[in-house]
Amino acid sequence: MTGAKWIFCPICGNKTRTQIREDTELRNFPLFCPKCKEQVLINVLQLQITVIKEPDAKTQSR
Repeated sequence: MTGAKWIFCPICGNKTRTQIREDTELRNFPLFCPKCKEQVLINVLQLQITVIKEPDAKTQSR
């Protein structure tokens, strides 16, 4: 089995504090970047990281 792989921030590209292995599966994981202070939802399956785009909030009208 190979070692763990660091997850890099999809916004600024810096290393986060989270590591994944080949058998790691994450769904709707809130990834926080300590450098840019942003939080992004990601999915991880077989070392493939996909960013979940959240729809923009719409204002409610009365």
